Amino acid sequence: ALMSDNGTFDRIAGKAKETAGKVTGNKETETEGKLQHAEGKVKEVAEDAKDAIKGAVNRLKGDK
Repeated sequence: ALMSDNGTFDRIAGKAKETAGKVTGNKETETEGKLQHAEGKVKEVAEDAKDAIKGAVNRLKGDK
């Protein structure tokens, strides 16, 4: 996907897949969705951490 490195996209797409799997009774799709949703959450946390570290480094350097 175009935005595959985006945690929010993965989280939302994963939730949609999980719901579609539940509705259609397709366990494979449901499981894929759960995994993609979890992966999106992990990416979001990693992005937040990266931004926090950048902010701390910039403050230490005296940048605004």
